[in-house]
Amino acid sequence: MKKWLLAAMLCSSMAVADVAVIVHPSNGDALDKDSISRLFLNKAKAFPGGTQATPVALAEGLPATDEFNDKVLKKSASQLTAFWSKLVFTGKGQPPKALGDDAAVIADVAGNPGAIGYVDASAVNDSVRVVATF
Repeated sequence: MKKWLLAAMLCSSMAVADVAVIVHPSNGDALDKDSISRLFLNKAKAFPGGTQATPVALAEGLPATDEFNDKVLKKSASQLTAFWSKLVFTGKGQPPKALGDDAAVIADVAGNPGAIGYVDASAVNDSVRVVATF
């Protein structure tokens, strides 16, 4: 029993990774958790400096997505599905586009001055700027 518990604890701690919120290198705006959450939940449309924001997400089910949803958005995957279903149904918003892996999000953000995304912190390179880590 003790071996099983130890194995479960090790596996659960390995699944938790730091998530880096990234923007285009030309974006000098400072962002806190609340402003990032507002951008990803369609409650704000622009960065503090006025540039239109285009949120880019990772696909559902990836560890970084789960961490971001939990730590920043404070919502589970099912809560987000319900949240976006309501906005889409009422015509009040669309969820951020979701890309399949960290490299795709980094490439998209690096190529779009208005983009903001999140990736596993270990995947970040110097083509983007990290504005927060959770």
